[in-house]
Amino acid sequence: DAKHLVPNKMRDFFCTINLDQEEVFRTQVVEKSLSPYFGEEFYFEIPRTFQWLSFYIYDKSVLQKDLRIGKVSIKKEDLCNYTGKENWFMLQPVDSNSEVQGKVHLELKLNELITDNGSVCQQLVVHIKECHGLPLINGQNCDPYATVSLVGPSRNDQKKTKVKKKTSNPQFNETFYFEVTRSSSYTKKSQFQVEEEDIEKLEVRVDLWNNGNLVQDIFLGEIKVPVKVLRNDSFQAWYLLQPRENGNKSSKTDDLGSLRLNICYTEDCVLPSEYYTSLRNLLLKSSDVQPISASAAYILSEVCRDKCDAVLPLVRLLLHHHKLVPFVAAVAELDLKDTQEANTIFRGNSLATRCVDEMMKIVGKHYLKVTLKPVIDEICESPKPCEIDPIKLREGDNVEMNMENLRYYVDKVFREIVRSSISCPTLMCDVFYSLRHLAAKRFPNDPHVQYSAVSSFVFLRFFAVAVVSPHTFHLRPHHPDAQTSRTLTLISKAIQTLGSWGSLTKSKLSSFKETFMCEFFKTFQEEKFTESVKKFLDDVSSTESKEPSGVSEPVHLKEGEMYKRAQGRTRIGKKNFKKRWFCLTSREFTYHKQQDKEPIFTIPIKNILAVEKLDESSFNKKNMFQVLHGEKPLYIQANNCVEASEWIEALCRVTRCNQKRLSFYHPSAFLNGSWLCCKATAESTEGCARCTADVPADTQIEIDGDRETERIYTLFTVNRSKLQKLEEACGSIAVYQGPQKEPDDYSNFTIEDSVATFHTLQQIIDILEKLGESHEKYQKKRSSSAKYGSE
Repeated sequence: DAKHLVPNKMRDFFCTINLDQEEVFRTQVVEKSLSPYFGEEFYFEIPRTFQWLSFYIYDKSVLQKDLRIGKVSIKKEDLCNYTGKENWFMLQPVDSNSEVQGKVHLELKLNELITDNGSVCQQLVVHIKECHGLPLINGQNCDPYATVSLVGPSRNDQKKTKVKKKTSNPQFNETFYFEVTRSSSYTKKSQFQVEEEDIEKLEVRVDLWNNGNLVQDIFLGEIKVPVKVLRNDSFQAWYLLQPRENGNKSSKTDDLGSLRLNICYTEDCVLPSEYYTSLRNLLLKSSDVQPISASAAYILSEVCRDKCDAVLPLVRLLLHHHKLVPFVAAVAELDLKDTQEANTIFRGNSLATRCVDEMMKIVGKHYLKVTLKPVIDEICESPKPCEIDPIKLREGDNVEMNMENLRYYVDKVFREIVRSSISCPTLMCDVFYSLRHLAAKRFPNDPHVQYSAVSSFVFLRFFAVAVVSPHTFHLRPHHPDAQTSRTLTLISKAIQTLGSWGSLTKSKLSSFKETFMCEFFKTFQEEKFTESVKKFLDDVSSTESKEPSGVSEPVHLKEGEMYKRAQGRTRIGKKNFKKRWFCLTSREFTYHKQQDKEPIFTIPIKNILAVEKLDESSFNKKNMFQVLHGEKPLYIQANNCVEASEWIEALCRVTRCNQKRLSFYHPSAFLNGSWLCCKATAESTEGCARCTADVPADTQIEIDGDRETERIYTLFTVNRSKLQKLEEACGSIAVYQGPQKEPDDYSNFTIEDSVATFHTLQQIIDILEKLGESHEKYQKKRSSSAKYGSE
C-alpha cells in the first residue's frame, strides 16, 4: 500500500513492478484515494540479469498518458537487506537520467605510435561492438546510437556511431581512435609529465541514446572507464549501463509519499548435480531414520528461525524424489504424540501441518482451478450483496435477501467441492490416507477423528483459504474489491464450518462468536450436508485408483493476452502482429479474439513439436517465442521477459511427453525465402540448433532438485551456530543421565535420541564443510576469470 501521495487530492492510482525499465507486473487501479491499498502478491522467477528492482506509482488518466508520480528503486545487491520483512520506502522523483537498462560490449586498447620526428605517442583504440537489452521506448524497440568520448580536465573529444533502427540489441562494430599523449612538439612540458597527467585524469565515456528524429533524444545509460587501468593491455568486456552522476538527484525536495513493500528475494549459486549427492541422500533417507526427530530433514526445521524457510525447499525436494508421503506420515505421528485431545488434531503450525499445506499448494493447484475457478469467477464478476452482519448493513439493505444470496453462493461452492473427489490428485489422497489412519490409531475410541484429521486440511487449510484469497492461488488475477472480499470471507467461514466434521451434528452452533452466523447456520442443520462431507472425505482419503481427472475435463493451466504474428494462411493480407487472448489447457493451446470468445485457432497439445525462444532479430521485437506444430510456426510476443519465460515453461511442461518432439529447431524466422539463422532456402530444412528441452519428463511438477538442495545447504550454513548448540545439547544429554538442571540450553529442540541426533549432526556438518570448499573454489575461479567492467 501507499500513503500521502501527491497531488494532494483523491486520484486513481496503480503500481507497477519493473526489472530495470521493463514492466513485469501491474496492480489493479485503486480509485479515488490518497493512500491506496493494493494488497497484491506477485511471485516470479527472474529470467535475466538485472541491476534494479523498481516500483512505480502512476496516476491513472483517461484521456492522457498515465503520469508517473514517483518510484522506489532497489539495487540488486541491496535486496537482501530488505528481504522477508515489511518496509516503508519514500518515493523518489522519476528522473530521465536514472532510467537505464542494458549493457554494452567494448574493447579498449592503448597503442604506442612513433611519430615522424621519432617521439613516442600513445593512441587509445575504442571498439564498440554491440549492446544488449536496451529498453523499449513507448512500447517499441529503440533507435539507438552511441557517443564515445575521451574526457579530461582540458579536453572532451567526442565521436558518434551510426543510428541502428528498431532494435534493443544493436550491433555497432565501430572503432574510434583518440590521441592520448601528444608528442613533445605540441607542449612545452616533458613527455613524461604529459603522460602522467593524461593517463591519470583521462577517462573513456560511452553514452547510449535513442535517436528522437523530430523530438529530443532520450538518454539510455552510460559507462566510464579510467584510461589508467588499461596501461599497455587490451580489455574486452561487457559493461552494465549506469545512470548519470546526477541521476536520482532532483532539485525538488517535495515529499511525494511512501510505498510499503514486503519483498522476499532469494539467489542461489547452484553447482553441478554431483556436488549435492551426499546432502541429497542424507535428506532423502530422513523418513527411514528412527526416531524421525534425529533425521536431517527434521533437524533443518529445528534450526531455522522460521519453519516456512525450511518447508518449501524440503517439500519440493522430497516431492521430486517421491519421498514426501512417508516423511509426512513420520512427522505427523510425532505430532500426534503431543496431541492430547481429538478436537485439536492438526490445528497447530507444526512441521507436519506446514509440509501438508505446502504440498497441497504445489500439487493441488490445478485441482483448485478445476473445482473453484468457475464459481469464484461468478462471485467476483457478478457480485450479489451478501452482508448479514446487522452492524455492517448499509441503508436500504435487505438482510433476508442477502442471506438468500449468501446461501446460494455457499451451496454452490460446497456442491462443487464435494463433487470434486475424482479430480483430487493421487498424492494428496495418499497423504490424507496416512493422516486418517494415524489419527484413528492415536484416538481409537473417537469415531469422528479419522474424518476431522482430513477435513482440518482439505476444508480448513485448502478450500477455505483459496476462497478467501483467490488471487494468491491464481484463481483470480487481482485482489478482489472490499465488498467482494467480505462476501468471500463469509463464504469461507461457512465452508470451514460445513467441512469441520461434527460441527453441525454435535450442535456446536452456539459456540459461534457472531450471532448472525449462528442464525445463518440454523438453515443448514440437515443430514445431507454431513453425509456429503463424510462421503467426500472417504473418497479423498482412499487409495483406490480413480479415473484421471483429464478424462472428464481438461485442466486449465494458463491464460493471458499476447501478440501473435499473422499465420499467413491466405495469399492476401499483411503478416502483421495482432493482440489475442491465449489459453492453455492440458488438451489444447488456443487463441481467441477476446477473452470468453470462441477460439480462432486451436493446436492440440499432442501436435506440438517444440516450444523455443525466437531471436529478436527476426522481427525486431523482444520477448518472442515460437510454437512449432504440424503447420507453419506460430510466432508469439509476450508483454515482458517474465511472462515469456512462464509461457515457454508451461508449454514445455505440458508437451514434454509428446512422442514426436523435435530435437532441432530454427532460432530465427523464415523470411523472404530463407531462414535468417542458417540461410537455408527450403522452408522444410531441419533446424540448425538443438532444442533446449528434448528429453521427456516423467513428472508434471517442474522442480529443480539441485536448486532446492542448494537452498537447504544455504539454510544449514546460515544456522550453523544452532547446529553446534544442538550438537552440544546432544552431548550433554548423552553424558549426563541425571535430572535436567538447566534445560534452557536445549529446551527448544526436540531430542528423542541424543546419540542418533548427534550422529546425523556430524554428517550434516561434514557435508557443509565439503560443500563450502566447493563454493569457495567456484567463487575464486569466477573472480579470477572476471575482467574489469564485466558483469
